[in-house]
Amino acid sequence: MAPSFANTVQTTDSAHAEIADIATGLDRMENKALSSQRVTLSEEKTANMSKLALGAKLERALDRRMSSQDAVMRPRGKTLTEKTTAA
Repeated sequence: MAPSFANTVQTTDSAHAEIADIATGLDRMENKALSSQRVTLSEEKTANMSKLALGAKLERALDRRMSSQDAVMRPRGKTLTEKTTAA
């Protein structure tokens, strides 16, 4: 049976200390002023924003499309077999 490498800390006390250290580091990284300015959108506004984003992506894709590469339907000429039978 293979040994488990999941447990990297020696005791539960050191695990709690490591978790507390990570939590304090994350608290320091959070910007309180910016967090208070965050907006939570309603489902309707979220759906509208998604539709606008999709429309913008579609518009950008169509702008990048090469119009000179569009297919042009032309009348077909005679094929090689039609030319040889007519001659």
